[in-house]
Amino acid sequence: MNIYRLAGIATLGSMAILIGAFFFEYVLGYSACKMCIWQRWPHAVAILIGLIVLTTRIKSLSAFGFLSLITTSVIGFYHAGVEYKWWEGPSSCSSNINTEISATDLLNQILNAPITRCDDVVWDLFGISMAGYNGILSLILSAIWLIIFLNKEK
Repeated sequence: MNIYRLAGIATLGSMAILIGAFFFEYVLGYSACKMCIWQRWPHAVAILIGLIVLTTRIKSLSAFGFLSLITTSVIGFYHAGVEYKWWEGPSSCSSNINTEISATDLLNQILNAPITRCDDVVWDLFGISMAGYNGILSLILSAIWLIIFLNKEK
């Protein structure tokens, strides 16, 4: 298959993931947590890289598409692990509360906690959360970018 067709597929894949994330958030009402937002930025970068690769035909830029999507894949798998309580997430978006502080400080901590916690699975399909799907799909898309980069075709 032509490497630029693959670049188009990878670019459209990131677009579809972002559109899906925005659909879940703004149409279906699922609020995004901090780590959900972190997963979106590498897709935006990959889309930009894809558009540049497709218009300039500079194949070597596909390495940055790979790096972007492997980054969001790692974040997605990490986030899924936090959601399923396999490990702790960042204290700024998880439900860990320090109980060895005063009642006033505890109340302030609760009131200042983010509305959407990173350690809750808000949606899943077949036992896989949105973060897990992002990890899986982004890993597949990163492999496409790697194939483009390693391909000898000009």
